[in-house]
Parts: sequence; structure tokens; C-alpha cells
Amino acid sequence: MELNYTAEDPIAFPFKMVSGEVQQHMLGWNIPAEHQSLVHEHWRQFPAVDKFSHYLLALIYFILMISSITGNSLVIWIFSTSKSLRSASNMFIVNLAIFDLTMMLEMPHLIVNSFYQRMLGDQIGCDIYSVFGALSGIGGSITNAVIAYDRYKTISCPIDGRINKVQASILIAITWMWAMPFTLLPWTRVWGQFTTEGFLTTCSFDFLSEDQDTKAFVACIFCWSYVIPMTLICTFYSKLFVAVRHHEKMLKEQAKKMNVKSLASNKEDAGKSVEIRIAKVAFTIFFLFVCSWTPYGVVAMIGAFGDRSLLTPVVTMIPAVFCKTVSCIDPWVYAINHPRFRAELERRVPWMGVREPDPDATSTNASTSTTPADA
Repeated sequence: MELNYTAEDPIAFPFKMVSGEVQQHMLGWNIPAEHQSLVHEHWRQFPAVDKFSHYLLALIYFILMISSITGNSLVIWIFSTSKSLRSASNMFIVNLAIFDLTMMLEMPHLIVNSFYQRMLGDQIGCDIYSVFGALSGIGGSITNAVIAYDRYKTISCPIDGRINKVQASILIAITWMWAMPFTLLPWTRVWGQFTTEGFLTTCSFDFLSEDQDTKAFVACIFCWSYVIPMTLICTFYSKLFVAVRHHEKMLKEQAKKMNVKSLASNKEDAGKSVEIRIAKVAFTIFFLFVCSWTPYGVVAMIGAFGDRSLLTPVVTMIPAVFCKTVSCIDPWVYAINHPRFRAELERRVPWMGVREPDPDATSTNASTSTTPADA
């Protein structure tokens, strides 16, 4: 029996039967005629993605969504309600978790789109999907820069360099304002636009149009959301490591002159160790940020200025998955490495099996005496 599937069917099929032979559709075949502008000509040269690839993508996004919601909700809950964690520095961690959760708001849309194999809601659906992605992505990148700045100030100037809650609130407001321009400009079509990418079930800013206006937009958003935050992060962490090494060298030289092992008391050492561990956590998240957003930045720059033949639907979707993955990993990095967060997890959710000694108790109970150097 001959089967024929059309775009009007509730579930799209990438194949149809014509004269007893299988004819493969090309990407964009099931997009309504009035919304064909959502499909760039570059994608029309590729065969329609098979439904099993769509289902696999939906499964990956579903796993990422559950992981992110669970982890980031724990971060927000514990950091917001624990007195020992309610500090100015940890306000930035909560802010990052909120941005990560914002990214999850687009995932249910993608999962449904995968079963229909097109963007539901057409241009409006595409814009809503992209707004969540742009806001969370740009906001998360600049928040990583703020966290790096906070770690640098806290560790290099522990007495008078700590950021207070008023300053933290101002910096958090700046992260949201930083994310707004390149979220609102393409949404309102003032500069740039949002359009479908890869499998045509997700949307992002347009980096394939060949006009100079689009090229200028891509170059600016690349600098704004990637180059500037990356430069700030590298600068602050570099200064932090230099300050720590200089401080340790100074203490060793002075201790040598006084014929003692260390000038710092055990209590101070324990407190410093906690701060260093937190800095390592922040640096790990920065490393994840680099790994997740660098491929996406490279794809965008290739689309605007390079060889577009390299950009197949699968190639462009892999960086998109990386971007979503980092928002799921961030909270679990804290669960693994942040000492006070682990202590709170052990106390509040013991079924997770976390084991962490209370860092405050460790600092308090430590001996503060110095020990003479060995002869």
C-alpha cells in the first residue's frame, strides 16, 4: 500500500512515498509557507533530520533539564536559607543558579518541538525560545566574571577587600543589565534577529545572513558576551594567583628569619584553605564556561565570516548541547567541592550521602600555636 505524508499531519515525517519510491524531504519542508523566512537558505541544502535524531536530542535535553532543575534549586535553597552561607560572595552563586534555571525554561519547548520536528509557535515561539537562551547565556558569562572579581578581592585583600551586600546587589543588577541589550535588540528587530538553527527545532540569533548589518551584529555580540567576560575572568584569576604566590613567598621568608615553620596560625590556615577551595570551585566553573561557550562562539564566527560548508545541522547542534550542559554541571561542582555547601547538604539532605566536616568547627578547634623549625 502506498503511503503519503504531508505537512498537515500532526507528526512530521522526513520521507514520503512517490511512485513507490522513497523521496527524502529537505530541511524546512514542514514549515508553514507564511513562516518559511525562519529557514535560512543554508539549511535547505541538507536532508531533513530523521525523527530518531530528534527524539535523541529530546531525551538529552530532558535529562539535562531534570539535572539542572534539581541542582540549581538545591543551590538557591541552601545558599538563600542557610545563615552561614548568606554572604555577599554567595549572592553571586545564587545569581548564577537563577541564570542557569532561566536557560531551562526553553527546554520543554525543545522537547515538544522534537516530536513535531519543527519550531512550534513559528516566529513568536522562536523569539521566546531565544530570549531565554540569550538572557541566561550572556548573564551567566558576565556573572562568571563577577565571581572571579569577588574571589580576587576576597583572597588577595581579606581584611579590607571583601565585597559587602550592597556592593554585591549593585554588581548583580549590572549582570542583568549587561544581558539585556543583546536580548532585546534582536527580539525587537532593532539590530539583528532570532531565527532557527541546526535541526530547526531550536532558535538563536542569526549568524548566517550575508548582509553587513548581521556581520557587525555577530562581531559585537561575540565581543560583548564572550571576549569581554573572558578577558575579565582571565585578568582577575591571574591577579589572584600572583597575589597568593606573593603572599606565600613573603610568609616563608619571614618565617625563615624567625626560625619558625609558619607565621600563620592553624586557625588562619584553615580559614585560608576554605577560601582557596572556594576559589578552585569558581575556577572550575570558569573552565566549564570556556569549554561550553567556545564551540558556540566558533560556530557563530564561522557562520558570519568563515566557510559555511563546515556548518551542518549536527555540527551546529553539538555546541548548543554543550551550552545547556554547563548550566547542569555548575551546581554539582559546588556540591562536590564547596566545603560549607557540602556541610549544609549533609545536614539537610543526608540521603544524598555527602560527608563533609564543618569548616567553621575545623577552624575554631584548630590549634593557634606556632611550631619551631626542625634543627
